[in-house]
Amino acid sequence: MHELTLNTPALLFSAISLIMLAYTNRFLAYASVVRDLHDKYLKNPDERYIRQIRNIKKRLYLTRAMQIAGISSLLLCVLTMLLIYIEQNTIAIWVFGFALLLLILSLALLIMEIQISVKALEHHISDIENN
Repeated sequence: MHELTLNTPALLFSAISLIMLAYTNRFLAYASVVRDLHDKYLKNPDERYIRQIRNIKKRLYLTRAMQIAGISSLLLCVLTMLLIYIEQNTIAIWVFGFALLLLILSLALLIMEIQISVKALEHHISDIENN
């Protein structure tokens, strides 16, 4: 196995930072949709709004889990760099491996969230097609 250097975990910084920016943008978009649906529901209590809110709620929880996994991955990359710096290479390798697993988890959750989002959009399209 190749030796783990400071450059290896540092390479993930930009990737994780961009992923976190995308996750934050998704979260902000969902917050806006929730506020809009809330206002619409107060004006016209309709079951359609309740279903949409439930769907958004699932997506919000997935987004939160994605963010937590991504931030944890970044944190462990920093810890890996510290461990390399203090010459604890064996522990650094394990911590970095765990950071990679958390990044994989974060991306897997993103796939799940995208599938739910597509189903929600398909529901909206079917409403239009039925009319």
